Amino acid sequence: MSRTIRIAPSILTADFGHLADQVNAAEAAGVDLMHLDVMDGHFVPPFSFGTEVVAAVRAATSLPIEVHLMVERPAEHFEGLAQAGAETQIFHYEAAGNLDESRTLIEQIRALNCAPGLAVNPETALDEFEALIPDLAQVTVMTIRPGWGGQSLREDLLPKVTAVRAAADNAGLDAFVIEIDGGVKAHNISQCVNAGADLLVAGSAVFNADQTPAEAVAELRAALA
Repeated sequence: MSRTIRIAPSILTADFGHLADQVNAAEAAGVDLMHLDVMDGHFVPPFSFGTEVVAAVRAATSLPIEVHLMVERPAEHFEGLAQAGAETQIFHYEAAGNLDESRTLIEQIRALNCAPGLAVNPETALDEFEALIPDLAQVTVMTIRPGWGGQSLREDLLPKVTAVRAAADNAGLDAFVIEIDGGVKAHNISQCVNAGADLLVAGSAVFNADQTPAEAVAELRAALA
């Protein structure tokens, strides 16, 4: 089955002094949705932003917004993020800690009419979270340590992506989304897709000092072609 490959720029690397302009430029460049990293300074050391920035991005674009919660207590943020405009909310399996708590969080996200996603750190194996796949809209495979941009994609984690894709296919989940987050660049984006990903988070690959977003997204699309 052919899959639609989508690109989600992470606004964490955008120029926040011109946030609306950056979001508009990425949308004009042909990205598919916006990826917003919410970090609490505890689950990962950096602290990023909260609902105000999500609302600002919502006001600047009609594209879907997904929020990646790198936070210790994700349930505390779901309602506010939904009200701010997030359509997909991605929490970390490591923050939930087990399957039962993960299922509770998934139910809470769905109750807010948002799509539930699960992010997994490099050390988390498929057998720890595979039972959750039928309850999820997507899995985000971290191919770097979460919390910091500028890291290189770990190619040794691509087999996990392939395994998650096989698990979703075996469950008959044709619309299941597998996202790769971390180090996606033009030189490796095709490897990510070949591994089974159909949604690619691109931070500095879209927002950087050397290219306009239009040039950057065109380079990514050309690499996919």
